[in-house]
Amino acid sequence: MVFSSLLFLYLFLPSLLIVYYSCRKPAFRSWLLIGFSFLFYAWGEPIWVVLLVIAALIGYLFSLGIGKTRGSLVSKAMFVIAIAINIGILSFFKYADFLVDNLNAMLPIHIPSPEIALPIGVSFFTFEIICYLTDVYKGTIQAPTSPRNILFYVSFFPHLVAGPIIRYSDIEQQIERPRVSAASFSEGITRFVIGLGKKVIFANLLGESVQQLLQPGANDATVFGIWFGICLFALQIYFDFSGYSDMAIGLGKMFGFELRENFNYPYVSKSAGDFWRRWNMSLGGFFRDYVYIPLGGNRKRVARNLFIVWFLTGLWHGASWNFIIWGLYFGALIYIERRWLGRWLEKRVAAVAHIYATIAMLIGWVWFYFTDLNDAVLALLTMFGLNGRELATHELSIYFRENALLFVTAIIACTPLTKIVLKLLTRKLSRLGNGVTAVGIVLVNAFVLLAATVLLVGSTYNPFLYYRF
Repeated sequence: MVFSSLLFLYLFLPSLLIVYYSCRKPAFRSWLLIGFSFLFYAWGEPIWVVLLVIAALIGYLFSLGIGKTRGSLVSKAMFVIAIAINIGILSFFKYADFLVDNLNAMLPIHIPSPEIALPIGVSFFTFEIICYLTDVYKGTIQAPTSPRNILFYVSFFPHLVAGPIIRYSDIEQQIERPRVSAASFSEGITRFVIGLGKKVIFANLLGESVQQLLQPGANDATVFGIWFGICLFALQIYFDFSGYSDMAIGLGKMFGFELRENFNYPYVSKSAGDFWRRWNMSLGGFFRDYVYIPLGGNRKRVARNLFIVWFLTGLWHGASWNFIIWGLYFGALIYIERRWLGRWLEKRVAAVAHIYATIAMLIGWVWFYFTDLNDAVLALLTMFGLNGRELATHELSIYFRENALLFVTAIIACTPLTKIVLKLLTRKLSRLGNGVTAVGIVLVNAFVLLAATVLLVGSTYNPFLYYRF
């Protein structure tokens, strides 16, 4: 089940809200959300609910042992085993086929490919369990005595399948006392509708254009065709993933929970490092706190630490060499920026830094989009006019004119300008009274919901792009 589906919007969510707010006891509400979260997850892949429960219970049982024996060799051994189990689960489902395929390419014998299906959300919930176990081991949190808390932490459906990656300390107190209020509920609806609009109105429509421009591959593409297609893909993946995060945060607010922010207008960045401080911030925080700093951070062997983190970041996104290259590409850029380029950019006007960051990001998205390395290399050669391809075709100019409004609107919508305009409008409406402001917000939400519903009617299954990671 996906948030951007009529089934979720008009059956699952209303039913859950009615039952949830009919129940008064926090403990019952927690179990209710756990049950509905399992139903949400099981809707598409019922068998993987078993994996989700097993992973959560393994984390719970090991955390109890780690907490009771903290400071001893037994605690350390249990922690290492628990982390190894979670990494093993993720590696088995996500990387077994990749490993076998690469071994077959190197060895004279053929190993049958296991062809293991990837459970949705496995990358996210295994990372959350790793966060939880590490924090228990370090003593920053106490392992809960009830399995309810860890089941809730892992399975809570808003963040279950595509983040944001949260930490147990973020919601530990909220599980016992959700911060339910009319104001929070109202904010949650608005945030959810914003995310729905990003996904259905922008990401899905942009995705159709991306398919037409880039889906055939790079063989027949023109210079401007590749640039235009990659620009559209950059916008599509932003609206798709940030839209999911907005919907997740909005749903959390509806049920009285505050989830981590995950995006902060990444396309206004002035460097690659700045971009990654704004994009998928929960994943960046995980690698910073649980990999980079334990390796030594900025204190020793900085280059090694950076490249390990970015190798793992690329590998996390997918079992494919293009994702590994994509990760190492950003790792190299960030290292170069730290060594000298960052200081040089600081002395230039802001526009120069923005242009550099935009071009660097678009080159990165080429590696992300084209899973075939030959296509990726050919696309890059075409973008920079190094293989004799023509600049554009008449058909491309027509297509650009037909989609210019969507393109320009999407660019504006991914900047803080939209937020600033909405704040100004809200401030002006507030002068007319709180009632007028509330009515205005309701009307805007209703319009976006109606537009999204119209676009969803008759549409096919449209999962979020990060479901496959």
